[in-house]
Formats: sequence, C-alpha cells, structure tokens
Amino acid sequence: MVLPTFPDVDRIKRRIQSPDYRDWRKKVEDVYGCLHPVRLSGLWQITDKATGQVLTRPDGRPAQTSGHILSPCGNRRESVCPACSDRYAADAFHLMRAGLAGGSKGIPVSVADKPRLFVTLTAPSFGPVHNRRTTASGKLAPCRCGAYHHEHDPLIGQPIDPEAYDYTGHVLWQAHSGKLWNRFTQKLRRHLARAAGLAHREFKDHARLSYAKVAEFQRRGVIHFHAVIRLDGPEGAADATPPWGTVELLADAVHAAHASTTVTTPVFGDGQVLELAWGEQVDVRPVRPAEAHRFEDEHGTISDDRIASYVAKYATKGTGKSEAADRPIRARVQIEQLNTTEHHKRIMRTAWDLGAPQACTDCHPHGEHQADGCDCAVIDHCATCGNGGQVPGPLAELNLRRWCHMLAFRGHFLSKSRAYSTTFKQLREDRQAWRFEQNLADLGVTADTVAVVNHWDMTSVGHRSDEERELASAIAEATRQARKHRYATERSH
Repeated sequence: MVLPTFPDVDRIKRRIQSPDYRDWRKKVEDVYGCLHPVRLSGLWQITDKATGQVLTRPDGRPAQTSGHILSPCGNRRESVCPACSDRYAADAFHLMRAGLAGGSKGIPVSVADKPRLFVTLTAPSFGPVHNRRTTASGKLAPCRCGAYHHEHDPLIGQPIDPEAYDYTGHVLWQAHSGKLWNRFTQKLRRHLARAAGLAHREFKDHARLSYAKVAEFQRRGVIHFHAVIRLDGPEGAADATPPWGTVELLADAVHAAHASTTVTTPVFGDGQVLELAWGEQVDVRPVRPAEAHRFEDEHGTISDDRIASYVAKYATKGTGKSEAADRPIRARVQIEQLNTTEHHKRIMRTAWDLGAPQACTDCHPHGEHQADGCDCAVIDHCATCGNGGQVPGPLAELNLRRWCHMLAFRGHFLSKSRAYSTTFKQLREDRQAWRFEQNLADLGVTADTVAVVNHWDMTSVGHRSDEERELASAIAEATRQARKHRYATERSH
C-alpha cells in the first residue's frame, strides 16, 4: 500500500494570505502583539445623551465597535508574554523616573534636588556557591572549587556542596524578605529621627521617607532588593526636605538600619527558631540631579535616568526569570517535571515540605495516623480538624506551598511608598482618559453631552493556532523595536 503524499504547506504564509488576516493583524497590533490575548464579544459606542443616536466620525463611520476584539492579558512575566511584560517595564520606568526627576505624573521637579540614594540590599550566604570572581584590578580569579567559570557556565549559582547548603534558611529568609524590608524602613526612620534629635513619633511631623524598590533573583535562587530612597518633607514630594536632611545623614542611617534589622521566624520543626538578617554586602550610592551627565562618575554617583532604566529592566527581569516556574505548583511531583536545575528543585521541595500541614493532635495524639488502633477511629467528630485529620503547620502563615513556584518569595517585584510618585493604576487610567479624549476630539463633542455604551463578554483566551502565536510574537518584537527607536530619538534631541 502506498500512502498519498501531501505538498509542504507554509502555514504562516497561508494565514497571511487568508481573507481575514488584515482585520486580525489590526486587532493584534492594538494589543501590541500580546501572546495570550483575551477574546471579547460585545459592543462599544458613543451616543448623543439627548437623542440616544450613535455619533458619526468625520469620515462618515459610526462611533462604535461590535463583534470580537482582543484585550491584552497583562501578564508581567517576560517568559509568558513579552509584549505585556515590556509594557509593564515601560510603566515601571515612568513610575521610577517621576519619583527621581519630577516634572511629570504630578511630581514637581524639585525632587531632583532632594537627598536621594540608590541602595542594594542582599541576602546572607546559605553556603558557598560556584561563582565568577574578579580581583580589584579586574583580573579573573578562580572559584572556591578551583576552576575558572565562563560567565554563562550553568554551574554559577549552584552550591559547591549541596548537602551542606542551608536550604531551610534559604527558604525562610526568602519568605520573610518582605517583612525584613518593612522592618528595615522602620529602623531607618528611627535612625533618621535620632540623628535629627527627634523622638520617633515626631519624625512624621518633620520629614517623610519615600522609596521604590524592585526585587531581583540572583542565580543562586535568592532575591536582593534595589531601592531608590528619598527624604521628603512631611507632606511628600512637593514638600521641602528639612534643613538637617542631607545625603550623608541618609546614607549613615541606611548603613545603621541595615546592620540592626532582624526578623525572627515562628517556631517550627523540633522547636527551631531562626533569626534572619540582611547579607553583609550593601551598596549605597547617591543619585545626582536630573540635569547632570547620565553616566556613573568616578565617585560612584549615578543619574536618575540611568537608575529608572535599570530598575525598569529588573522589574520585569525578576518577573520573567527566576529559574523556577511560571505558575503555582499544585503537587510535589510537579517539581520533578520542571526544566530547571537540581538546586532550584531542592529549594522548591524544601518550601513545599516546610509548608505541609501536620497531623491533628486530637485525632492523632501520637503523630501520624496509626494503621492499628489509632485514636481517630473512636472519635465521632473532631472539632479541631473537622475530621480531616490534619491542621495547618507551624509555618502556615507563610503560605510556602502557594509561593513554592517563586522559590518562597512572597512579595511584589516592584513596590513603593505612597508618596514616592504615581501608581500603575493611575498610569492605566491616564491612558484610558487620553484615548477617550481623542475620540471626543475626533467627534467634536464634549464628555458631558455623550453617553458611552461599553459591554463585553469573554469568549476565549489565547490565539487560535501556533501560526497566529508566532505572527503575534513578530508583531510584539517589531512594536518593541519601534518604541525603543522612538525613545532613543527623543532623548538625543
């Protein structure tokens, strides 16, 4: 029997030549090449508030859209959706730069003259790992294992002795890193108040600590924080910093707070308690004014524009690359199926095991269920566990299993104090308002004379084929390159 042969078909070419391609491409371009768009079905129109009639654009088309449209997924992970991640990075840049240079997003330009620091706080060591070391002169030095590692060597970040590595300490430090940061800012305010001769409760009447921080995963699977810290007057960005507030005083307070900040874990295991602190390495650099040169000088001072770009990069680098998983782990066996290193799998296994529930002490007073003659057999109803046989473990408040895929890191990758600058929500609302105003300007009407009908229902998520997904990826890359070129051109003038 001879099987029929089929001609090779270029399915991408066939999709491009299909009758609905232009309409589909326009919809994908509207969401910047999102790889997992939400498909909506419904109606949008602008009507005259008095007559109820749909308004007409200058070209004769009605001011309405009906049928199917696409909405961006909004995922911040570069590994999931580069287009939405890139948009998040752009928003992060504007959010960071507004708090550094001012002059936009409701932040005055005077913030550029305030005491500002760029601070990097690291995690402690949980055991020696392979690394690529250099001497003070820039010469490559051997790793502790005696070898010279290439910069892309997969061994970098892996423990030299996995059996001696403190995975429990690693996971619990990571889970408490957000709390450690909060405690650090509290200590920082106390040190500033003490240096200014104020009681701690009086500090808020004289000054305000404003900051924005981003978390970055190191190759060993633990995060460190990059933060911009600014000293304001009591009302925030628009209020002048008190005369005693200097860059030197702020830097000294950061060093003091870094050295004195600790967090204690709940009791777990056989009565274990860990005291967690920052790593010994801390980098504190002053930020020069916005109008200064845009590169780091010989004193380690860096510009606000450079920092905004740097932080925006890590805002999505952290969400995009953690060497872990893109989605939550639902069962321990899933960890073994991940395409990652054994070191990162052990971190996740440790988090999963530490977050496990424990046997109910009323049902099973001697520990786990006993096959022969267990007390749970004579209990009609257990009020403690509802006959489930298990209760939350001592570390239940950390939600370690929920955050197992993030190597136990439970915080936001980018967060800020209330008065630092604008918010992501405000940036989105500003874009929506701008589009609405553009539509009204095209129609020659004002907002108080029209009514907007906007009703959509979700029908599906994602593209319908691999060909559409690949084409969307190409559109996303083209959009990104065009935006980068436009920004580079604007900055050069």
